[in-house]
Amino acid sequence: MKTLIVIPARYGSTRFPAKPLHPIAGHSLLSRVARIAADTAASNEQVSYVIATDHDEIAAHAREIGAPVAMTDPYLPSGTDRTLAAARQQADEPDFVLNLQGDAPFTPPAYLKALIEEARKTEADVITPVTQLDWDALDTVRDQKTREPFSGTSCVRRADGHALWFSKQVLPAIRKEENLRKQVALSPVWRHIGLYGYRMSALERFASLPVGHYEALEGLEQLRFLENGMTIMTVPVTSGATAMWGVDTPEDAEYAARLIAEHGDPMKGAHG
Repeated sequence: MKTLIVIPARYGSTRFPAKPLHPIAGHSLLSRVARIAADTAASNEQVSYVIATDHDEIAAHAREIGAPVAMTDPYLPSGTDRTLAAARQQADEPDFVLNLQGDAPFTPPAYLKALIEEARKTEADVITPVTQLDWDALDTVRDQKTREPFSGTSCVRRADGHALWFSKQVLPAIRKEENLRKQVALSPVWRHIGLYGYRMSALERFASLPVGHYEALEGLEQLRFLENGMTIMTVPVTSGATAMWGVDTPEDAEYAARLIAEHGDPMKGAHG
């Protein structure tokens, strides 16, 4: 199964301009994410990767760190559209495309490998990881929602892993929660991790469809698939000590540097 990992990397960002080039503990954010893709590709000859960008400065930096580049239209509406544009530029069209967020430097390569493995076993249009929250983590998420109501995404899924829905609300609501807390260590809430694997045909169809009603309300692209009858398979994964969902602000970058100082740097010996 020919697999392409695409890392969308935009220069423009309202909250954090030139974010992919920002140094974190001596290495650019982009080089940290590219290392994840490169490590995954190195272990499977059917896997390759590319940086999808709309900016010459990011493209030049990608080449400096030895990463392949696909230049994409700066007016594309989403990272998913940018991923498709990069996939279309490849000499050999991939069967399966992974969208690795360019601001997620702590994504374990094991997550990517899990999605690739699942793609061999299922016929789902889209595959994405989720992690089940323990009660302390759920309390933390709820507290964060009081300050940033649109941070984090929860997933409601069937027993076989197929996603029923995604929301910026914490779902499901839990009746008699105090009793449940005494009975089980994990809450029934699954947090979605923003890493996606798509069949190439699913990506093509996504781009041809209008923005969905609930997609627009929630601000979640994955709802376009569900609103149009396409299937999303979720893969349970565990969070590590450096679990961090993304670098969205300079303050996040500082926090990422502190995590690296505390837990070690996977980029040790690398350049970029």
